[in-house]
Amino acid sequence: MQSLKAAGAALLAWAVAGWWWNAPMALLAPWTALFLVERTVYRSLLSALQQFAVVVAGTLLAAGAGALTHDTMAAMALALPLTVLLGNYARFGAQGLYAPTAALFVLGYGSYTGADILHRLLETLLGAVIGICVNAFVLPPVHSRDVHDLRGRLPEECAALLHTAADGLREPYDREEAHGWYDRAVRLTDVVTDLRTARRWSEEGHRLNPGYRLRRSVSTPPRAGWDLTWDRIAEDIRATMRTLTEAAVLPDGVPDILATLLRAAGDVLDLQGSDGDAGDRRQAEAAATGAAAHHRLTHVLADVHSATTPELGGLTADTQRLLADLAPLVPPQHEPASGAARETSTT
Repeated sequence: MQSLKAAGAALLAWAVAGWWWNAPMALLAPWTALFLVERTVYRSLLSALQQFAVVVAGTLLAAGAGALTHDTMAAMALALPLTVLLGNYARFGAQGLYAPTAALFVLGYGSYTGADILHRLLETLLGAVIGICVNAFVLPPVHSRDVHDLRGRLPEECAALLHTAADGLREPYDREEAHGWYDRAVRLTDVVTDLRTARRWSEEGHRLNPGYRLRRSVSTPPRAGWDLTWDRIAEDIRATMRTLTEAAVLPDGVPDILATLLRAAGDVLDLQGSDGDAGDRRQAEAAATGAAAHHRLTHVLADVHSATTPELGGLTADTQRLLADLAPLVPPQHEPASGAARETSTT
């Protein structure tokens, strides 16, 4: 849609500047409009200000160099280093490129009289206005869909990984399989990063967007604290899987306890967003099962007669953090189950 809008803005700018106005530098209007249909209205406005500033600076520097030297090559040698330096100024962002480009247009055509400069700036301004208006009032972009897609994808992928690891722990230890779990956990943290990026685009899509109400209705994105919760959960899962890759030998019974714990944690995530009291009750039961499994794990670690390993201590700490971060996901009416998870964590 944004691509079609950009093409439409360029055609409209050409129709106004080239066909109706018959401006001498009509190409500048569609050229500007084309690149100002950005991903958000706010970014279109910001880019327009940046681009107009650098185009004015590049045009004036090139015109001054041309008037001073009266030679195209000498004027380029004088103007281009200055405009490229100006274009690399960080505050202009990607729009800085237009400073040397504007200078090349001026010097390449050899037209830098007062009237020519005025036409260039007016046509650039016309293209900017058309590009911004098209982006703001023709299906203005709001970027809420990616946030909601990732919101559903994170619980599913986290639950699938925990269930896979739980099944694998009931089989003889396979280091290569454990490394596969860890690789999947690392990709979960990438999904959290994608979620943050999508949220930034969604928030920016609402800024200075006068046509937002003209767009089809979209649901409200989850609160920002939701991202932090999933950042912690993904990191807890990554840490747990990393420790599992190092745990070649675990005391007898521990793999089954871990399998029960991870499957219960996966069930809590799998039931996230389930409707009705039945789904809430099952989620609370899964949280209580995970807490009970972790309680048994701490007893194994504390048993002086058990052949404990450093990896067992790491897994106990990793899963403690995981259960504590999962507790807020359990509905409030099942607070006793959540409290059990927290009590086990402090143990």
